[in-house]
Amino acid sequence: MKLSSATGGATADAFRKAYEASALRLCDSRILAGLAALCSIHLPVVPGSDLTAAIFQRVLTPGYRVAIVGGNSQTVVRLSARYPGVNFVQHIPPMGMLANSAAMKTAEDFVCECGASMVLFATGAPQSEILAHNCFVRGHASGVGLCIGASIDFLLGDQNRAPRWMQKMGLEWAHRLASNPARLWRRYLVEGPRIFAITAKWWWKRHF
Repeated sequence: MKLSSATGGATADAFRKAYEASALRLCDSRILAGLAALCSIHLPVVPGSDLTAAIFQRVLTPGYRVAIVGGNSQTVVRLSARYPGVNFVQHIPPMGMLANSAAMKTAEDFVCECGASMVLFATGAPQSEILAHNCFVRGHASGVGLCIGASIDFLLGDQNRAPRWMQKMGLEWAHRLASNPARLWRRYLVEGPRIFAITAKWWWKRHF
């Protein structure tokens, strides 16, 4: 999705506000944790896929109402078969929801009216975070909201996690890139590496 510079700036501002307003912010990047360590900052790593799997295994008991924003037409069918008794409801927004105010409002309405104990936002960043924050600002949503990225794809086996040794070495990104280069090359080869320049700039300002 292409954004004009003005729209891009508005999106970045909305993304920042969403993070600032969140009750919990977790780092799921070992690369980011490593850079933080070089700056004498201890940043524990909590992989999103591991956290989501733990929630499904330990928290979602029969009778629990869970809303999912994202996925496809088979997501709830497959989850219901794997976790019987859990009450899943779902909204599948169109592609490019962030630039579609009507689609964004429809998604917000779903979250605010579904009455779920947990809402899993699975539309990717920054869409998930901005949508979650919009629902929070409206003040009518219930339960706990989590932005989980592609965690459900890993949970259902549609995507495979990297081998444990690659995870420990901070190379899970390389495994994902090799698995789906057409979709992920820009994220991991163009956008992601900007963190090195951002870290260097932050470190320089802090020390000089």
